[in-house]
Amino acid sequence: MIEEDFYATVKLKTGEEIFAKVAASEEEDRTMLLVSNPVIISEIKNNKLEVVGYKIEPWLKTTSEDLLIINLEDVITMTESSDIEMIILYQNYIRQSSKKGNSSKISRKMGYLANVNDAKEILEKIFKSS
Repeated sequence: MIEEDFYATVKLKTGEEIFAKVAASEEEDRTMLLVSNPVIISEIKNNKLEVVGYKIEPWLKTTSEDLLIINLEDVITMTESSDIEMIILYQNYIRQSSKKGNSSKISRKMGYLANVNDAKEILEKIFKSS
């Protein structure tokens, strides 16, 4: 049985803190969390230690899976988020990261490409002429 999903901050026993859309699922004798596109959100501060923005990055960087399962026993605490600003930041990040997956391949039309020998020769000519 899967409960209705919600946005939440989850603190894991490993010390990691993730933000994701979460749904709880009970299977046999244990509870699992289904987390959708979990991310790590870091505050960016200026020299006066005031928060000026947030950095959002994927929790797991080596997978393309968007739905992950976490055993509830591995969770220290979890809190439902009603912070609209954080939810909008998360949704925008997910939308943008899904568009990046459809990006085009690098081509010569995007800019000048050179091999190492050609670039070395051009740079040596520039150096000798200066």
